[in-house]
Amino acid sequence: MFEKFTEKATNVVIESQKLAKELKSPCIMPEHLLLALVKEAKGISLMIFKNYNICFEDVLLAVKNSISENASTKMIFSDEYKELLKNTLDLANKSGNPTILYEHLFLAVINDKKSNCVQILDKLGFDIYKSRTLLEKLVQKKTKKLYHPEIDENKEQEDNSPSTDSLFDSEEASKVFHRAVAKLSTSNYEILGTEQIISSILEDKDSELTKILEKYGITEKTFDERLSNIQSRKSEYEEKQIIFTPNAFRTMSIALQTAKELGSSVVLPEHIVLGILKTKRGVAYDIFKELKVSDDDLAHSIIKPIEKQMPETLTILRLAKEEARRLGRNIVGTEMFLLGIIGEATGIGAEVLKELEINIKDARNVVENLIGFGNEYFDKEIVFTRRAKRVLEAAWELAKKENKSKIESAHMLLALTTEPTSLAMKALEQLGVDAVEIKEGVKKFQNH
Repeated sequence: MFEKFTEKATNVVIESQKLAKELKSPCIMPEHLLLALVKEAKGISLMIFKNYNICFEDVLLAVKNSISENASTKMIFSDEYKELLKNTLDLANKSGNPTILYEHLFLAVINDKKSNCVQILDKLGFDIYKSRTLLEKLVQKKTKKLYHPEIDENKEQEDNSPSTDSLFDSEEASKVFHRAVAKLSTSNYEILGTEQIISSILEDKDSELTKILEKYGITEKTFDERLSNIQSRKSEYEEKQIIFTPNAFRTMSIALQTAKELGSSVVLPEHIVLGILKTKRGVAYDIFKELKVSDDDLAHSIIKPIEKQMPETLTILRLAKEEARRLGRNIVGTEMFLLGIIGEATGIGAEVLKELEINIKDARNVVENLIGFGNEYFDKEIVFTRRAKRVLEAAWELAKKENKSKIESAHMLLALTTEPTSLAMKALEQLGVDAVEIKEGVKKFQNH
């Protein structure tokens, strides 16, 4: 039976055994379970107890007064405790949960109106009816849906245009921009295109990126030779003109998103080249094609050194995509970010959740109950929901505010709290954790 218990539920049962021993009781009784529930309460459960000013010390005193001491060398569960555990399993089945949660134990304890536990709580001013209603809502398994609950938001109109101010924050990108502007001033053009940007990237002959590009035949010489033969910039324009050509602006927008997805808080030349490969249009891309460059091979060569640096967010997003595939999904929502943070395991985000007793097994069960399984990923590209993109944007802003060059797991976890109605926060709520605990936990680890 205990194999169905989540880690938090198991900890409560273990704690009840310890308390029975400390109180020198003849056996492990429901009262000890009540004590353990109060002691181990977190998130919403803790809020319920605090609502009625119920603390561990008060319950401990009431329990001591209601049961006699008669120490036993071999601690066993009383018949009442065994019956209570059986009721817990029934409650889990009725709520459609494959596992037994802390909340199921809580419900089982307060369901027997004649029990000593209910009488103790009643004397302390606890409202059984209101609390039972709230707990029943928490444990109720949601109906599985083949569509992703956050995906409808993607249909809303979205402005993907980034501020040009943030595109060249990094020293490397800033140098690229200034060299590109200098090239523009010597040409007959007034608006910056992808060709000036790539030409300026290739000028830095000592950079690792330039060396990677050289392996694919893209050197300053070969690029400029091809560029001199270009008679028209038609592929750079689509009816409108801005400080960048429309295609250069699109490329930089994608470069910014790529930087975030690769865990960087600044746009680097590598991200710009990846942006050009993703747009698949423009003068620079046309020249790449003339030089017979394979998009996938070049992208892999650029990303490989970044992956070796093991940025936390890159690992989180990779794991999030794997979790989506595991559930047969082609959509990564905020709930997948949560699983990715836990799976990354080494960052502050994972440490905070670990201290709050959130583990990958329990989190996966909750996420599965929220969104169910699909079969969409086999022939579709994995995409982020709009809400997931907003979380990534919030994480980016947090990293920039702290002057960090990388987006860290702590930024990702804090960013989840900026979307209180997201699936990630719903999952955390069901796991007994709220936004305040997360913020306090991150603050505690960062101050160490």
